[in-house]
Amino acid sequence: MHLKQHTIKKAVTLSGVGLHTGVPANMTFLPAKPHHGYKFQRIDLEGQPIVDADVDNVVDLSRGTTIEQSGARINTVEHTLAALVGMEIDNVLIQLDGPEPPIMDGSSIQFVQALEFAEREEQNALRNFYEITEEIRYRDKERDVEIAALPLSDYRMTVMVDYNSPVLGSQHASLTDISQFSNEIANCRTFCFLHELEMLHKAGLVKGGDLNNAIVIVDRIIQDEELDYLAGLFNKPKVEVRKEGILNNVELRYKNEPARHKLLDLMGDLALAGRPLKAQILAARPGHAANVAFAKKIKKKMQESASSNIPVYDPKLPPVLDSLAISNILPHRYPFQLIDKIIHLDESSVTGVKNVTMNEPFFMGHFPGNPVMPGVLQIEAMAQTGGILVLSTVPDPENYWTYFLSIENCRFRKMVLPGDTIIFKCELMAPIKRGIAKMQGQAFVAGQVVCEAVMSASIVRKK
Repeated sequence: MHLKQHTIKKAVTLSGVGLHTGVPANMTFLPAKPHHGYKFQRIDLEGQPIVDADVDNVVDLSRGTTIEQSGARINTVEHTLAALVGMEIDNVLIQLDGPEPPIMDGSSIQFVQALEFAEREEQNALRNFYEITEEIRYRDKERDVEIAALPLSDYRMTVMVDYNSPVLGSQHASLTDISQFSNEIANCRTFCFLHELEMLHKAGLVKGGDLNNAIVIVDRIIQDEELDYLAGLFNKPKVEVRKEGILNNVELRYKNEPARHKLLDLMGDLALAGRPLKAQILAARPGHAANVAFAKKIKKKMQESASSNIPVYDPKLPPVLDSLAISNILPHRYPFQLIDKIIHLDESSVTGVKNVTMNEPFFMGHFPGNPVMPGVLQIEAMAQTGGILVLSTVPDPENYWTYFLSIENCRFRKMVLPGDTIIFKCELMAPIKRGIAKMQGQAFVAGQVVCEAVMSASIVRKK
């Protein structure tokens, strides 16, 4: 799995009709900055409103996943989102001039091909993984659906479906490595059973359905009159079927293509939780309603862990900025460059790391025989971390200085000793105006706050 975030290098457009609305639409994938995530934009509506790909925006689950925000609705988002997750692309704006992404051939393969043409581009930000640390389980007894997420430092999925059908039988599909998605899962098409078709049409769905973009499974013998009716339904001169099989005798791409498509749908729906996952996902008879309910459980767990406000440092992951990159931004030098790494940086917050060792020069004169990191230097290190955040707002940070204006509500909660690793987190309390930034800063050692302060600083161009 990629450790850094990715977007695409250039815009790419696909055109076609929506599966359920039947409305023609052009869909354009556009590059986006780090931490942007997946957002749809209805450019055909007044104000061109944005719809976040968020599970809290789901408003309908009638044979697909529909999201809505600010009066703008996007139908059937799961195939598009599955392609982005499977390609490990994190930040994209998806513009639509209609209510639904094109269904294309009923799979995600043409989205994958378009994104490959647009080319992935690595960004200077780490992916914000949510790693499952304890089992999360969802069960719908009425529909006999069960989904579980188990701890794993990777992303794997296994799906089982059983429709009590002589044509399909019981099927399994697995994804053991995300890199398999493009070749093993992306080209698996959506499907439905013959007995569902008339019900779907009466419900005003599958208006864009066609035998070229959906598999229709026939699990009973049908008469010529019904075939004629189906031909009219799909605007075809004629449709045919074997005694038991698939309408128009379409060949499956894999024996377990339906199970693979269910895996594709699940991957797309879980993208609505909002962060790339590290987990083993196991699902029995999943559907959009269960997928979304499960995504909501995952998002709730994310919010509970985020509410602690304690940043997590994994030394195995590469930093956003190492010590040399920090030197290119900050003017400080030994012994006053007090930050070793930046491990998170976005528009409003930054997280830095300092490893405190017995070799720090200040221990020679500060409490000899009782080495304690001076509080003033903890604040200085916190300020340098905040300086990275402030300087990241200008295109040429090497041409600016940052200066303290004030320190408020400063508290030292615990001593910092040699051997400690301090995690500094600074967050803007308001947008930077006239070169003035106000930040809430905190320092953590082993998950405990050791100091905190509200700092104000000015950013001044060098003369």
